[in-house]
Amino acid sequence: MSADDAANSPHHAAGDSGSPEPPGGRGPADAGGQEAFDERATPDEQATPDERAEQEAAESAEVAEAAEAAEPAEAVSGENPLALRLEQMILGAERHYTPFQAARSAGVSMELASRFWRAMGFADIGQAKALTEADVLALRRLAGLVEAGLLSESMAVQVARSTGQTTARLADWQTDSFLEGLTEPPEPGMTRAEVAYPLVELLLPELEEFLVYVWRRQLAAATSRIARADDEEAVSRRLAVGFADLVGFTRLTRRLEEEELGELVEAFETTSADLVAAHGGRLIKTLGDEVLFVADDPGVAAEIGLRLIETMTGDETMPALRVGMAFGTVTTRMGDVFGTTVNLASRLTSIAPRDAVLVDGEFAEALGASGEAPVSEADASEDEKYRFALQPMWRRPVRGLGVVEPWLLSRRE
Repeated sequence: MSADDAANSPHHAAGDSGSPEPPGGRGPADAGGQEAFDERATPDEQATPDERAEQEAAESAEVAEAAEAAEPAEAVSGENPLALRLEQMILGAERHYTPFQAARSAGVSMELASRFWRAMGFADIGQAKALTEADVLALRRLAGLVEAGLLSESMAVQVARSTGQTTARLADWQTDSFLEGLTEPPEPGMTRAEVAYPLVELLLPELEEFLVYVWRRQLAAATSRIARADDEEAVSRRLAVGFADLVGFTRLTRRLEEEELGELVEAFETTSADLVAAHGGRLIKTLGDEVLFVADDPGVAAEIGLRLIETMTGDETMPALRVGMAFGTVTTRMGDVFGTTVNLASRLTSIAPRDAVLVDGEFAEALGASGEAPVSEADASEDEKYRFALQPMWRRPVRGLGVVEPWLLSRRE
């Protein structure tokens, strides 16, 4: 993926897709069920206590009847018993509810339950009996935050979406890489799933505690950054934004075997993530052949950009790298960054020479103002020790952003 593609991709377009319909739509069994659910959710306030008790008993009977009528999970899903055992062990509960029953038990509408479910990244399941007590509790908690006024409904959906997207990638990584390397069948006839069951059973509580620890650490770091910023900077902040892009990646995909390509991408992402973190930046996301990072200070970003080039050029297995960075106002949303500054950094990456770093004018000015680089060599003082050097490049038009003057960033000799 090129830097231009990254800047114009859906990853850089904010906005929600709107409220989806209930999972699986409405079939004959639940047509009109939502309206009936809304009417039954709260007992008639004009009814006598006996009438309300009678009404609640009737509703409980309906739920029990619906639960008994639902097909067993194995028949609905067609999954094998070991897969169901693994799921039950991980979730800590058996499948017990259809989506309608789960929504009703949680005290939320099917529409809101569907929005939460899809936001977390799960497919529509119609009215299969596939949900557990944990699913009901999650719905109840999110809805409770909305009812208490702590979150708006749209914010609750964003919480579900951001958590779902982040943990989905984590789960895929752990399953594809971590578990795959530990579940080689020890003898013929055994499957990976059979080996994985006791392993997951042992690892699950440890990994769960570690996940919560890392999340708390990251949350503490994020809230500390917000606490240091003023109210206006809490949402729209001035950040240094950088892209690092592998040169000729498309050609590599045609030349390398899939396993070799996967190892190269993993090495690039791992090296980039470690360097960004070690020098005080934050990795926003990886896009295979490209990484996006930010830093509060241009000097920090400059060090990261140059370190990336120096590290990759020192590795013979890596293709050439180019880096583009810009400094300015950035909108942050759901862990991503958006805005003109991000687009400019992406454009600069696409025109950067091989194994070089290009920055925009504001980035260069910020380095000059902090005394880390002379904007003009003619004005450079012999008594001052600069970390970086800046060389103005030819002004050029950049698609969608007008004419810009890039600066070539290097280390001061």
